[in-house]
Amino acid sequence: MQNFIVIGSGILGASTAYHLAKLGANVTVVDHGVPGQATDAAAGIICPWISQRRNQAWYRLAIAGARYYGPLIEELEREGERDTGYARVGAIRLHREREKLVALEKLALERKREAPEMGELALLEPDEVKRRFPPLDEGYYALYVSGAARVDGRALRESLLRAAVRHGATLVRGEAVLLHDDSTVTGVNVGGEKVSADAVVLCAGAWARQLLAPLGMEFRVTFQKAQIVHLALPGVSTEHWPVVMPPGDQYILAFDDRRIVIGATHENDPSGYDARVTAGGLQEVTYKALAVAPGLADASFLEARVGFRPFTPGFLPVIGAIPGWSGIFAANGLGASGLTMGPFIGAQLAKLMLGQETDIRLEDYKLEKALVPM
Repeated sequence: MQNFIVIGSGILGASTAYHLAKLGANVTVVDHGVPGQATDAAAGIICPWISQRRNQAWYRLAIAGARYYGPLIEELEREGERDTGYARVGAIRLHREREKLVALEKLALERKREAPEMGELALLEPDEVKRRFPPLDEGYYALYVSGAARVDGRALRESLLRAAVRHGATLVRGEAVLLHDDSTVTGVNVGGEKVSADAVVLCAGAWARQLLAPLGMEFRVTFQKAQIVHLALPGVSTEHWPVVMPPGDQYILAFDDRRIVIGATHENDPSGYDARVTAGGLQEVTYKALAVAPGLADASFLEARVGFRPFTPGFLPVIGAIPGWSGIFAANGLGASGLTMGPFIGAQLAKLMLGQETDIRLEDYKLEKALVPM
């Protein structure tokens, strides 16, 4: 049996660990547990088909990630997982101008030929938009995408880790330091204890740079701080409300327990890993949400979460074996699409580490793009 170490237990690390363990490997997951992990804060929208990003490599990865959710959630439920945090509730893309949505619908219909999981599309009039998500302001048109889904990142991560443990994985809390013999990584040191492995995979998100420095390489990973606010609407049933995608980069998601999630800030903060919730962040998120959905003004404040989204050069994820070394792999740079892509990329990493053929063209996501010798 092969022994693998997964560093990081966010959505990417949890998925990698689950797929490795399910395929028969002996897996140890090591996580430092520092505040600000992106998955722990995230509430995700699975709806890449109406994105207007032009990078085709990014889009191929995003739609593959969205497609993978169906079989993954079915598999987890068969294994007894009932709280995966995932639900197909549809999404409504808002705009004041109907003509803008007509053009977007045309793009989506073209893409639907290769992504039937998108489901049905419909242009909604303002009255219907308000009926589907009552707190919204008057006068919004919407493009409805029935196949879209919402994900609670924390719940899905925990579900994957529980399933990995049932398949034999071990979870270790602590800071990992890579061990190597010449150009071969042999394991990690965690709190003074050496853990050996046939290979190590770095799924450490915004903290990956520090891990590779002892190997004489700079991992060009930057990060963006996101502050996300959780509200509760009294006396209403929200579990079937669709994801709301207003113009711009904000979002509103409704969950089963009357919980409404609004977000997020996009803070390029050079000061480091500042995981504080700030007054300015709360103001920005709340102001933008209430401008779109004034009916949320009466909601109760529950909590705010902070996560650091990791990015690599070109804002495109990188995946693969680290060049010049044996026994070490990595993936990073999922950015704001981590919950869309993370489970699928984890499955691909597991295949790669076990010597199996992947379902993506790895040359599109070369690690070399994010690595610089020190």
